[in-house]
Amino acid sequence: MSVLEEMRIRSLGVIDDAVVELSPGFTAVTGETGAGKTMVVTSLGLLLGGRADPALVRVGAKAAVVEGRITVSEGDAAALRAEEAGAELDDGALLISRTVSAEGRSRAHLGGRSVPVGVLTELADELVAVHGQTDQQGLLKPARQRGALDRYAGDGVEVPHTKYAAAYRRLRAVATELEELTTRARERAQEADLLRFGLNEVAAVEPLPGEDVELAAEAERLGHAEALASAASLAHTALAGNPEDPESVDATTVVAAAGQALDGVRAHDPALAALADRVGEISILLADVSGELAGYADQLDADPLRLAAVEERRAALTGLTRKYGEDIAAVLAWAQEGAGRLTELEGDDERIGELTAEHDALRAELSVLGQALTDARTEAAARFADAVTEELASLAMPHARVSFAIRQTEAADEASGIDIGGRSVVYGPSGADEVELLLAPHPGAQPRPIAKGASGGELSRVMLAVEVVFAGSDPVPTYLFDEVDAGVGGKAAVEVGRRLAKLAKSAQVVVVTHLPQVAAFADRQLLVEKTVDGSVTRSGVTVLEGEDRVRELSRMLAGQEDSETARAHAEELLATARADG
Repeated sequence: MSVLEEMRIRSLGVIDDAVVELSPGFTAVTGETGAGKTMVVTSLGLLLGGRADPALVRVGAKAAVVEGRITVSEGDAAALRAEEAGAELDDGALLISRTVSAEGRSRAHLGGRSVPVGVLTELADELVAVHGQTDQQGLLKPARQRGALDRYAGDGVEVPHTKYAAAYRRLRAVATELEELTTRARERAQEADLLRFGLNEVAAVEPLPGEDVELAAEAERLGHAEALASAASLAHTALAGNPEDPESVDATTVVAAAGQALDGVRAHDPALAALADRVGEISILLADVSGELAGYADQLDADPLRLAAVEERRAALTGLTRKYGEDIAAVLAWAQEGAGRLTELEGDDERIGELTAEHDALRAELSVLGQALTDARTEAAARFADAVTEELASLAMPHARVSFAIRQTEAADEASGIDIGGRSVVYGPSGADEVELLLAPHPGAQPRPIAKGASGGELSRVMLAVEVVFAGSDPVPTYLFDEVDAGVGGKAAVEVGRRLAKLAKSAQVVVVTHLPQVAAFADRQLLVEKTVDGSVTRSGVTVLEGEDRVRELSRMLAGQEDSETARAHAEELLATARADG
């Protein structure tokens, strides 16, 4: 879980230079009115991309600087978004810095890298939910309310939602393919015509593998038949002699004479015998070559008609290689691929019919699953509303009622929507429901969106009740409440503290409070104090423990740190809080 460990604040409002150390659980920030507690909220707002107001810069300072250290889990959404922005983690922690100059300029740094302020705003959605008099985030956003309701509903929504999401993705894929097939029908028809023409050309010629190479060799041979025959005849005569000229000298006779000369003396020297064998081999080779030359000359075809036929065939093959491949092998490969593509194109009408049927079936399936989602959300919303209303009764809002409005938007036409409750409605990847949290603060009041249905003080309590009910369902790891105790006291204040402590069991909770009943439930209490010159320095934000905490709670109870009655009450509050924990 992500945890905001500490903030350093310099030259912001009444704060000169202070460090705020926060607890992983429940941290209460207390102090006299005007001491600068609200600057904690303001500082966190700046770290989360809030508006940079130059009026916040301390008088005499050039700029206000807020630095924060947040531990993040590797792979969670905040860490991934930070890494996308070029940030680097420091031993598992994310360092955030925001500077506001007295002239109004603002700079933001994340993990050692300068980033646009908008990046901090994006991180805010994943890291912190702020609930204060003027600044509300998190569950006030309708888009987040549906996701939180779905998580609260559990398997009742998750099971149909998983099936719905799979059907929706398939429907998008089918719709995309259908659109491509129908909008590109003309282009695909033209492509099919070109393929048919080409394949018909290839089929008319009927080329054979390697035929172009064989014909090229034959054409070369036929084109030089006379020269080849003359050369073969002259070579044969040189090797075997001319029978019409008994006086002529030929290679076969000369080599035979050499062999006879060596045969008479070969027995006297092995070296000479080896040479005699080689001469014998030459004689045999000359006889073989001579015979093949004679046969070649006799078989050589100098038929001009055959040459014309070969050249005509080669011209036909060249016509194919000019269009469809660099050689006949490439032409045949193109034809094979083209035939497959043509089969695909010619099957478009059938494919369009299949896809249209599947598209209609998927929309019908989505209607059923979408209705199941709506029903499950409606059931979960009723349970949620009852739980939050019950929480509000203990938070000094006994007449307030919370409810969910689950609505759908009418589709422009029947074909563009799915059927929910007998109406064609707009749908998306999470169903057709628009979810909004409503509040009726007193009997007779019309339910309104919670951001508009409650006063500033009430709103923080409403959001506390909502967050307590959603605890464990909403993934925000840190909650900041400012003025959550406005307008409450006594038993209701104890209940506020008790619920904040309950929320802190599953998340980090930071509360700026005036109520000792709330502060007593905190795991850590921070005291913000001004110095005599009206500023808050590094020593002005301290962690209260033991006797110091009792003294501060006494001051908050009775305005007197040393009142025995107040001290007894403070110790009782702490004991009650420890007993609840």
